[in-house]
Amino acid sequence: MTVAKTNPHWTWIVPVAGLAAIGIAVAMPGPFAASLAGVALIGAVISAVHHAEVVAHRVGEPFGTLVLAVAVTVIEVALIVSVMLSSEGKEALARDTVFAAIMICCNGIVGICLLVGGMRHHEQGFQLQGASAALAVLCALAVLSMVLPSYSISSPGSGLTPAQLVFAGVVSLILYLTFVFVQTIRHRDYFLADPGDADGHANPPPNAVAMASFCWLVVALVAVVGLAKVLSPVVEQGVEAVGAPAAVVGIIIATLVLMPEGTAALRNARADHLQNSLNLALGSALASIGLTIPTVAIVSIVMGHPLVLGLEPKEIVLLALTLVVGVITLGTGRTTVLQGVVHLAIFAAYLFFAVVP
Repeated sequence: MTVAKTNPHWTWIVPVAGLAAIGIAVAMPGPFAASLAGVALIGAVISAVHHAEVVAHRVGEPFGTLVLAVAVTVIEVALIVSVMLSSEGKEALARDTVFAAIMICCNGIVGICLLVGGMRHHEQGFQLQGASAALAVLCALAVLSMVLPSYSISSPGSGLTPAQLVFAGVVSLILYLTFVFVQTIRHRDYFLADPGDADGHANPPPNAVAMASFCWLVVALVAVVGLAKVLSPVVEQGVEAVGAPAAVVGIIIATLVLMPEGTAALRNARADHLQNSLNLALGSALASIGLTIPTVAIVSIVMGHPLVLGLEPKEIVLLALTLVVGVITLGTGRTTVLQGVVHLAIFAAYLFFAVVP
């Protein structure tokens, strides 16, 4: 296998074009500028994920999937905070986006990977210890951060007091960082497709290429943040124009930032590397909660912005179903097309009831 000695030109041209699109949209607001910003945003996301994959290839697994998950989560957090601060009435945006990320990762991405991988390879295996560890942390994070607030009585509705926000943010961060420690240091072999191959990838790119990708990754993320601020009013107006619930905005944001990662997970499943697919999907769900909740909690406390984290009863049922089925699906270390269809059915139910509540 050969590796590229340099990054393709488009991977650095696109982020620069994204920065230029921000300037055009600010100087000449209008439909054309919004369309240009939308195209640039998609390109910037794809470019960011490309550079994250190059860095991931250099550092090997499971560090590689961790780099990609964190990069995608940074994009997600930037979009959430940008939309929260750009308009009023977005108290539940973080909750809706994080919940959407969980459903997309644990049902959409996992489901399509299990389905396509099962159709291509009949049956696929993965490291049971790694999947069990990820699911245990995911269950705790989801329930403590998004279910428990619905039953708190110290604050009206599904909100939290400042003290409760601090607790939720600290616990989320501790759980996520502990998982990262286990994944990358203490029990790294639990998350490798081949426990005897600690290097993960063969023929990694040169250090210079990896360093250049890291720098361009930062540029691409900056472009994403700026473009998100430009496009957030357009997305909200579009959702309102079609009469869809406000939660659809969160689904759009989560879908946008997770689409490239979903593609990477699907590519791994087709190549019979289901372990890497699960690392990407479950790792993104964990990072989405573990990094987003502390960030929006800080923004809420420092800027006095109201924040709603507790899920509605319908979402709690879907979350419970997702976690229970996930534990059963990944409880044997082997998967087939059946598990994929089950997860995709849950994902379809989530999308349907989000649009038709």
